[in-house]
Amino acid sequence: MKILLLGKNGQLGWELHRALQPLGEVTALDYPEINLTDFKPVREIIRNFRPDVVVNATAYTAVDQAESQPELARKINGEAPGLLAEEVRLLHAGLIHFSTDYVFDGTKNYPYVESDQPNPVNEYGKSKWEGEKAVQQAGEAYLIFRTSWVYSDRVGGFVNKVLQWARQQQTLRIVDDQVASPTWCRMLAEASAQLLAAGKSDLFSYVQDKEGVYHLAGSGAASRYEWAQKILELDPKRDEQVVKELLPARTEEFPTPAARPLYSALNCNHFTQTFGFCLPEWEFALKLALGSN
Repeated sequence: MKILLLGKNGQLGWELHRALQPLGEVTALDYPEINLTDFKPVREIIRNFRPDVVVNATAYTAVDQAESQPELARKINGEAPGLLAEEVRLLHAGLIHFSTDYVFDGTKNYPYVESDQPNPVNEYGKSKWEGEKAVQQAGEAYLIFRTSWVYSDRVGGFVNKVLQWARQQQTLRIVDDQVASPTWCRMLAEASAQLLAAGKSDLFSYVQDKEGVYHLAGSGAASRYEWAQKILELDPKRDEQVVKELLPARTEEFPTPAARPLYSALNCNHFTQTFGFCLPEWEFALKLALGSN
């Protein structure tokens, strides 16, 4: 199997690069080797490599910055995925593309399913929703995985920020009115590799048969406050913490350029029914990610 992985340096792409290795020949690219705002060279790369599957882990992920750079976010998140789907279709290959819970407005009070109507509340979410539609319009064998609150044990992201703050501040205030499904990117990458392995004998037909949008995130839901509580509890170096209290706060107390959906937990039953497995509970995955015993 020839795999073209785009976005190898991101937190998900880094894990995918490792997880996909046993499946065949993996070519992994990132900026500046490939620039998703420059479409002609992107087309040439795909046509020259002739992959069996393209795994697109690239994205413009700066949620707040997207409010002032909507055109750039739309180019990378909205238009480029459609181009990838078009090129992949011409090669009779498959496409895996990752989207986000931020395509929803957060007004629901129980987990979103795939048939719920997207209604993004910020430019980032709008661009990702446009990308989903572009893939669906141009693609022939694609899997779109919406995920939620993806984190890594590498530098950056909410988990590492909480661990850092806990070593610097005696009081932490974390919002408790934003709820979603924390997802360890290693689990997300391994799930993607597992389903590709299952269809290895005839990947195009396998993906085409299961084509569509799926929710793929850590099982269950938590507020950012509950997530932070668990991070502090499972911190393998708790003796380094100086934090004395963790206090709940409201989103409105921390104004940001981009609005966030307050509730965006994902129901992943459709994925489980289709592929026969699911990601574990978010608490269990966090424990593994932090290396706790």
